[in-house]
Amino acid sequence: MSTGAQTARPPADFAGMGALVTGGGSGIGAATAALLLARGARVAVLDRDPSGAPEGAIPVKADVTSDAAVRAAVAEAVGELGTLHAVVGNAGIGAVGTVEDNDDAEWSRVLEVNVMGLVRTARAALPHLRRTAADQPGRVSLTHTCSIAATAGLPQRALYSASKGAVLSLTLAMAADHVREGIRVNCVNPGTADTPWVGRLLDRADDPAAERAALNARQPMGRMVASDEVAAAIAYLASPAASGITGTALAVDGGMQGLRLRPAT
Repeated sequence: MSTGAQTARPPADFAGMGALVTGGGSGIGAATAALLLARGARVAVLDRDPSGAPEGAIPVKADVTSDAAVRAAVAEAVGELGTLHAVVGNAGIGAVGTVEDNDDAEWSRVLEVNVMGLVRTARAALPHLRRTAADQPGRVSLTHTCSIAATAGLPQRALYSASKGAVLSLTLAMAADHVREGIRVNCVNPGTADTPWVGRLLDRADDPAAERAALNARQPMGRMVASDEVAAAIAYLASPAASGITGTALAVDGGMQGLRLRPAT
């Protein structure tokens, strides 16, 4: 028997499964694609710039604001994967400001990506998911990256919150529509995550260090969540271990939604 330390290996619970991750070229999407690969899935990454996709993923270039591009990309991905079990709808963009601060064009742009991007992806993927679900019930899923902004009022996030509130409602409606087809639909609600988008916000702040400290402090655990932590939640909901879960929003927010702590003394 070896007495040396052994590196834990991730479970191969996605072996034989094909997965598509949108927005998988960076941040939460790239972390999710890497985790699914490590757990045995074949993974295609759909992104406007898939060059940041993890090694081993199949890069597919597409913009989720184009229905034709999404349909072509999903068809290409399924052709490469051979089958489709899991879709992770993660492509999204942020927005800062009150309801007065963003004009109609910005509202349209954000909703086109954050809401309609998920709609287009699901619409293109559902025929493939149905075929898989007919033979492998419990192993087929759609998982959306939503946000704590869907369930908690955050300052200076009116447009972003509206888009993510729509994602939460879309997730629940889709779960009801497709449960009898054997397709599970869930979402993950990250709190403030330490992603490239948040990094760019911090870079533009008057005092980046103070802004980072404020973002850390508003989550009860005292820090932003990591992309890998959100990816782990997404992978769980997409995995066969979650075969009994649909229509659920799983918060990964350091306690931000559910906890009400007394001020530290």
